[in-house]
Amino acid sequence: MALTDFFAGEIATELLKMLINISRKSLLCKSSADQLISYIQQLLPTIEEIKYSGVELPAARQSQLDRLSEILRSGVELSHKVLSSGRWNVYKNLQLAKKMEKLEKNVSRFVQGPMQAHILADVHHTRFEMTERFDRVEASNRRLEQYFGAMKIGVGGGGWVEEAVKSMEEDERVDGTNSVGVTLDLGKKKVKELVVGRQDLWVVGICGIGGSGKTTLARELCRDDQVRSYFKERILFLTVSQSPNVEQLRTKIWGFIMGNDNLNPNYVVPQWKPQFECASEARILIVLDDVWSLSVLEQLVCRIPGCKFVVVSRFKFPTVFSVSHEVELLSEEDALSLFCHHAFGQKSIAFAANENLVKQIVTECGRLPLALKVIGASLRDQSEMFWVGVKNRLSQGQSIGESYEINLIERMAISINYLPATIKECFLDLCSFPEDKKIPLDVLINMWVEIHDIDETEAFAIVVELSNKNLLTLVKEARAGGMYSSCFEISVTQHDVLRDVALNLSNRESINQRRRLVMPKRENGVPKEWFRKKDTPFEAQIVSIHTGEMKEADWFRMEFPKAEVLIINFSSSEYFLPPFIDRMPNLRALILINYSASYASFHNFSVFENLASLRSLWLEKVSIPQLSDTPLINLRKLFVVLCKINNNLDGEMADLTHSFPNLTELTLDHCDDLTELPSSICRMGSLQNLSLTNCHNLTQLPNELGEVGSLVILRLYACPALEALPASIGELSRLKYIDISQCVNLGCFPVEIGKLVKLEKIDMRECCLIKVLPKSAVSLKSLRVVICDEEVSGMWRDVEKCKPDVHIQVSEQYYDLDWLNDK
Repeated sequence: MALTDFFAGEIATELLKMLINISRKSLLCKSSADQLISYIQQLLPTIEEIKYSGVELPAARQSQLDRLSEILRSGVELSHKVLSSGRWNVYKNLQLAKKMEKLEKNVSRFVQGPMQAHILADVHHTRFEMTERFDRVEASNRRLEQYFGAMKIGVGGGGWVEEAVKSMEEDERVDGTNSVGVTLDLGKKKVKELVVGRQDLWVVGICGIGGSGKTTLARELCRDDQVRSYFKERILFLTVSQSPNVEQLRTKIWGFIMGNDNLNPNYVVPQWKPQFECASEARILIVLDDVWSLSVLEQLVCRIPGCKFVVVSRFKFPTVFSVSHEVELLSEEDALSLFCHHAFGQKSIAFAANENLVKQIVTECGRLPLALKVIGASLRDQSEMFWVGVKNRLSQGQSIGESYEINLIERMAISINYLPATIKECFLDLCSFPEDKKIPLDVLINMWVEIHDIDETEAFAIVVELSNKNLLTLVKEARAGGMYSSCFEISVTQHDVLRDVALNLSNRESINQRRRLVMPKRENGVPKEWFRKKDTPFEAQIVSIHTGEMKEADWFRMEFPKAEVLIINFSSSEYFLPPFIDRMPNLRALILINYSASYASFHNFSVFENLASLRSLWLEKVSIPQLSDTPLINLRKLFVVLCKINNNLDGEMADLTHSFPNLTELTLDHCDDLTELPSSICRMGSLQNLSLTNCHNLTQLPNELGEVGSLVILRLYACPALEALPASIGELSRLKYIDISQCVNLGCFPVEIGKLVKLEKIDMRECCLIKVLPKSAVSLKSLRVVICDEEVSGMWRDVEKCKPDVHIQVSEQYYDLDWLNDK
């Protein structure tokens, strides 16, 4: 291809115009677009000089220009995709941003390499300075990393995940008011009459098929002003599920009735008696959601003066309640409105959409809210041909009306099968976690990073994508000023119908060939089907086990040569770890969660000795064994939640550098017997994130903490016994974020705080004793956000005057509605 042909096509000019539009429209692609604009604007005059110089380029040089032409043509095609991609499609935009980065690098190589060193040499004219160009390339390589670093510490609004939480909360408000308003309001009015108006009823049912909106109705009932006033805010919302811990639920109910929400988990609840009379006859409303079993329900309800129960279930239990509200399917008008909200972002059919096609798909969804939301979101921003394909697939199935559960799952599966491969696999992974339990976002992100060969950036984008498509729910944990929560305070939940869809799709292969081997909850032993297949290696990448107490005799030999994730959920005070763990040579993530009321002691902890590939470990509600006995040399992330430390981290004896030589992230949360950290933590050269949260007896930090030179994030949230920060903290040259909120006895910042030249954000809510800032605070040159209470905000005004780009956010009163999502 001749040089003149290259310019005759005006590729570069067309690309320039598109890049300018991208720079204005796309946040993720803006940096690459701006750099590409700079490259091309500088490149064009030079090429013009080559063009008119009369120099006949050698074949090799012309070949290089042909290659550049191909790259810029691909840039035009890529730019078309960027400009046509919707802002809400986070995962797709991330992939496009990465491709823009690659395009930028390819163009820069011509500017710096062949174009610079050879072509321009042929006409004896050099325009570009190599050093500056290489500096810019290195900066572009770091841009996404910096962007997501800011997102993880909450600077600039909290990033994609926080925006997705806000979007989901807005969708809940829309689903609860405008989109399905008529149907929902009628249902709420009827249930409210039964709960508030009928004094003769002590149990009321809300019944309906899966995905019909029963839970949404129950939550709207709890939010109703009249209901909240009638019960004087004394409302408890509990999810029961198919495999509940009945004793824990009874303890929660009893503690709520007695006005003691912090009842000891080991408290023995008295036997329910119908004639039982409570000393206080204050009105109480208890909502039991997702009840499956009569035997379980009978253990949870009791006739108590002033106390009413609302039972939400797919089934009626006439021996417990004689009156119930049957949730009706949406009206045609409400169904269309809800579908359009999720498909078009408005209440009506979009102007450019095929009206008949839209109405046909709404009809195929059977007027079920869950189906309308999931399928509608899956069609958003898709072509009409894509819509036609989905409609055809839906119409091939049976009506949802008969055998609705099976057919509803099949319809959900259609939208899942249209997902990009990686996103689909991540969705299916969600079935590996117990029904109706919150999944900590950290657990999910770490698991996906390890098994899908993606980075954290892409994993976060997938969470948001699944949230946007209504395939999971993001739940923000309650804390004062929760509107500023970071992604570390967010959990994931999933509708039980969607979990059934994921299980259905995951279990279609033979048990030994499944990518996810998921054990339904059982009290003891291993499923017989597993035992019958034990002589053949299991190909599972994820193994999920859910039992009560397990002893050595309960296990048998199994081979998992490809297992990379092991999730063990159990409920007991003693647990024998499965012997086959040490025959999982590729195990990269291990999650151990105890749901019993007491700490669990592990037996057979020696299996940890062979976990050479383990990179992520989550321990919850267990008694920590001696860690130094089992060094995990490749472990990168360690989460210890609600655990008994047993002095294993106290004093000089605990050598964390020996146990975890390559650890980058350490989280200790709700570890009440943690009083101090070992000094060896200061020698952990790779540690970037240290989170010590809700450790109420932590009294001091190591004096040498400043020696952890790689530390970027330091969280000390809700450590009330902590009275001072070590002066060496000023030596943390890479620290970007510090959270000392609810450290109520912390008296001051160290004078050395001004040395934290990279510190971007400080969270100090409810630190009422800190009244004065060190003068060095004005030297915090990277500081952008400070979150504090109104009464202490004034001391930051001098800093704000010296640094106008610093934003002081005064924390607002946060009303805790987390009980509506209690799992």
